Amino acid sequence: MPTDIEIAQQATLAPISEIANALGISPELVEPYGRFKAKLPLNLIDDAAVEKSNLILVTAISPTPAGEGKTTMSIGLTQGLNKIGKPTTVVLREPSLGPVFGIKGGATGGGHSQVLPMEDINLHFTGDFAAIEKAHNLLAALIDNNLQAKSRGLGIDPRTVAWKRVFDMNDRSLRDVVVGLGGTGNGVPRESGFDITAASEIMAILCLSNDLKDLKQRLAKIFVGFRFDKTPVFAADLNAQGAMATLLKDAIKPNLVQTIEGTPAIIHGGPFANIAQGTNTVIATRMGMSLSPYVVTEAGFGSDLGAEKFFDIKCASAGLKPKIQVLVATIRALKYHGGANLNDLETPNPAAVQKGLCNLDKHLENAGHYNLDALVAINRFTSDTEQEIEVVKSRCQELGYPVAVADVWGRGGEGAQDLAQAVSASIESTQKSFAPLYDWAMPVKEKIDTVCKKVYGAEGVKYSSQAIADLRRIEKLGLQGLPVCIAKTQKSLSDDPKKIGRPTGFQITVREIEVAAGAGFLVPITGEMMRMPGLPATPAAERIDISDDGEITGLF
Repeated sequence: MPTDIEIAQQATLAPISEIANALGISPELVEPYGRFKAKLPLNLIDDAAVEKSNLILVTAISPTPAGEGKTTMSIGLTQGLNKIGKPTTVVLREPSLGPVFGIKGGATGGGHSQVLPMEDINLHFTGDFAAIEKAHNLLAALIDNNLQAKSRGLGIDPRTVAWKRVFDMNDRSLRDVVVGLGGTGNGVPRESGFDITAASEIMAILCLSNDLKDLKQRLAKIFVGFRFDKTPVFAADLNAQGAMATLLKDAIKPNLVQTIEGTPAIIHGGPFANIAQGTNTVIATRMGMSLSPYVVTEAGFGSDLGAEKFFDIKCASAGLKPKIQVLVATIRALKYHGGANLNDLETPNPAAVQKGLCNLDKHLENAGHYNLDALVAINRFTSDTEQEIEVVKSRCQELGYPVAVADVWGRGGEGAQDLAQAVSASIESTQKSFAPLYDWAMPVKEKIDTVCKKVYGAEGVKYSSQAIADLRRIEKLGLQGLPVCIAKTQKSLSDDPKKIGRPTGFQITVREIEVAAGAGFLVPITGEMMRMPGLPATPAAERIDISDDGEITGLF
């Protein structure tokens, strides 16, 4: 069986000008990055067209460590919709080099449902991540420079500065470092560290900004720390926002590429889904909706994380109104939630699938919290049996949800036509109108409680002494009106990764609450959150190679 990269390298790509032309974009507005990639100017966004476009969110049940193929399904569904005469663009996140060289390998879909050129998209792409990294680290340098410059310093208490540096690679040795060593000329010694670039607040800011002006305003609001007199310091106090925005002048423009079947794809931004909002940029989504009557997008991890943040943060912030939620389910994930061992997920086990349906039930229930129709897409794997698939179909029919089996890896758009027909029919018949779960004006604890109880299924929420102190700090800063972006494990509906299926009778414990004032949300942290992953024992980097004539292998 050919690998993803072998399938991609056999494809014939259309010049990016042809993809742009299919979207009605004039050649002079396309900014080519080689023959098969381009940047698109923000003036292509049309508010009237956005209102008329149909936005489709692809999310998933609680995933196994390998993921359930949301990106592959999003691309396959887009190709399927185009095959049935529904002009559709897929809008996705950019891959981080951390996962590419770590556990997962490439992140551009798979098989016959990929975005191309997959090598470029996975490796540096158009430099957006590098620009975000530089803007983030510029602020870090300005902070340390201000600590050093006593004569014109702001009197920042270095003990209150939580702004680390970022680096787009999994490197556990950089998680905790001490900066400023080597004498007085090298700065003020203090503890700090590195996060991966996808976890940067700059990434979250870029993904929620509406335009360059909004980006600059959000950058100015970044909370840096406190002065010794207990007054807050923001990036604007360091005059940092202008230079940071300048570094991001090209990164703010969405990237146009194509799927393996030549349908348009816009790829832009890539924030973490269990720490930040886990979706592509507002600009990219609105761009896709301006250019296409149907847009497919995805949100990271399960619906309890990616979809909730997509709805309550991104959609509420940008005024987007999705039409339907497509919930990706795999037989292997249902077996896992039914108690099967990770090493046995390819072994037929209808009983485990039946037992794991409780996880699917909860994610379907969650769609109702947003007044949205939901549809189940079974992402077919070669190891799935008809008996196991029938178990899932029967449950969906019993609950009244449409369900379709899609073989998007093996057959591309052709394997998604049944799913595309079901999605199209649901959009045309729905009488529902999207509504967020909560009002941003609610008290912070009430917003947290609402998400934990309704979306996760928790009985209640416990707050540590640090979290209580953080709530007081949020009130002092006047930021109570921000939405909450809860940091939680993706492996469980609860905050305990070992609780599979549909846990009940549990409490969520909020350890602390961070402020992302520039991004415009608060980050209640539950469990242990990893902002700088490490490489696995056998990293994907060890199998990636390039030949003497430049052909890349092992990137899948």
